[in-house]
Parts: sequence; structure tokens; C-alpha cells
Amino acid sequence: MSDKPSVLFVCVHNAGRSQMAAGWLRHLAGDRVEVRSAGSEPADRINPAAVEVMREAGIDITDQTPKILEYDTVQSSDVIVTMGCGDACPYFPGKRYEDWKLDDPAGKGVESVRPIRDEIRARIEALLADLIP
Repeated sequence: MSDKPSVLFVCVHNAGRSQMAAGWLRHLAGDRVEVRSAGSEPADRINPAAVEVMREAGIDITDQTPKILEYDTVQSSDVIVTMGCGDACPYFPGKRYEDWKLDDPAGKGVESVRPIRDEIRARIEALLADLIP
């Protein structure tokens, strides 16, 4: 791992869980970590409920867009956090992988997405403490 570790968050649509995780890591780590996110089948926009619950936490993710998962992005990342992308997530030996089992916020309202946001924050805090002691 380099002086500035890179973390890639991957889910199917890159519109909810992975965008909230990336938002939390950018917010909590600042420029100490390179943050990336992608999806195996990206949506056309970020889930509005995810945008709203992150806004409630003081984090603006409206400037982010769902991106396609590319081979090079995975290969050049130090840590790959998967969130339900299944077999679409490529595997590279020597990389650190974490598979986070999280509810999918797709189609859910703000009340149902808040607990997902809070669980992601707790996981990001633990990951960050491990990456940057």
C-alpha cells in the first residue's frame, strides 16, 4: 500500500451504498485517502434518498455520478470494498478485499435509508482507523 491508500467501493448500480461510503470516507479522511466508487451496472443517477440522508449528515454527494467498474480501477486500488456486486467484482491476488453486507437502499425512502447510512459510517470509521492509525 502506498503512502496514500486508495479505496474502491463497488456495488451494482453505484447509486446508493457505494456513493454513501465514498462520501463518508472523503468527509472523514480528507486528502489522506484516495476514494473511488464504481458499479457493475451503473444507474443513470444517484439514489435521491441517499443524497438526502447524506445531506442530513452534512455531506453533499450531488456532484457524484454513477461510474462503470473498470479493470484498471480495481487493479490500481489498495482496498476493494464490495457491497453486493457478486461475480461482477474482479479479483486480484494481493489486494485487500472486504465484502460489506448492507441493505440495498434502492426504492426505499429516507426513513429506511438512514440506518444504512449510519451503518456505513461506522464501517468507514473502522476502516479508516485501520488504514491510517
